Amino acid sequence: MNVTIYDVAREANVSMATVSRVVNGNPNVKPATRKKVLEVINKLGYRPNAVARGLASKKTTTVGVIIPDISSTFFAELARGIEDIATMYKYNIILSNSDQNKEKELHLLNTMLGKQVDGIVFMGGNITEEHVEEFEKSPVPIVLAGSIEETGKTPSVNIDYEQATFDAVTTFIEKGHKEIGFVVGPLHEPINQGKKMKGYARALQEAGIEYREELVVEGDYTYDSGIEAFEKLAELEQRPTAIIVGSDEMALGVVHGAEDKGFKIPEDFEVISSDNTRLALMVRPQLTTIVQPLYDIGAVSMRLLTKLMNKEKTEEHTVVLPHRIELRSSTKQ
Repeated sequence: MNVTIYDVAREANVSMATVSRVVNGNPNVKPATRKKVLEVINKLGYRPNAVARGLASKKTTTVGVIIPDISSTFFAELARGIEDIATMYKYNIILSNSDQNKEKELHLLNTMLGKQVDGIVFMGGNITEEHVEEFEKSPVPIVLAGSIEETGKTPSVNIDYEQATFDAVTTFIEKGHKEIGFVVGPLHEPINQGKKMKGYARALQEAGIEYREELVVEGDYTYDSGIEAFEKLAELEQRPTAIIVGSDEMALGVVHGAEDKGFKIPEDFEVISSDNTRLALMVRPQLTTIVQPLYDIGAVSMRLLTKLMNKEKTEEHTVVLPHRIELRSSTKQ
């Protein structure tokens, strides 16, 4: 049978309130009494019941994290930032994979709320009106990490994806490129259609370069889709001399797809990627990339959530972190 707080109190010959104070770190306990209670807790193997404590305090010190795919390097780095700050503020994490499936995302959201979490960090590519309705009905705070919700109603932490893509295209334009390919992620996602595509088109327009639809190839963030995208670009009669890629994994596919066909990077095609995950340093040549501070996005999201959960004052709900272009050997120096 489970050892209860009553068993500890009886064995230590103190009140249950005293045991509770010891367990919760309350300083108003005599050192000798604290020592005796801790010895009994260790002897009996008592573990505080988080559910019972949650019912009493109306807090479970648990946070739900809904993530598209924990096996993705991109989301793993975000999740690490979330977890480190959660630990710092003594919150436990319940982590669930949504597989970018709307029905599963909404189901997980309600499952988390059913587990009485104190707050939720949500990551997803396509935040719909239905998502926003559920977020607004939530009895606990929800923060988006690396995810765009176009109404701005939901607190979020991101970079300026439009400006980041604009900066990458401009980097190529300043190097003399006029035929610039773009291997973009799924276009139904607001980050891609509403932000990155706008940055790409705006940079071309400001430089007086014609927008060519065939130079934009949609992928799904995977390595294989990067290979397929390069094959489409390589078949063009007027193929690009430089390629921007919407994720590091797709960029690996582009680089390897080019090499498989006998091309050299960056001599034949210069490549700029988008995330700066560890994959950018594992490939040869190493990837020039938009540096998206993934760990920081996760960490700031969790810190914002702690403030909202504790009803602390927050200066802004929509946080935009800085980005930069890190030049490596997939572009000519």
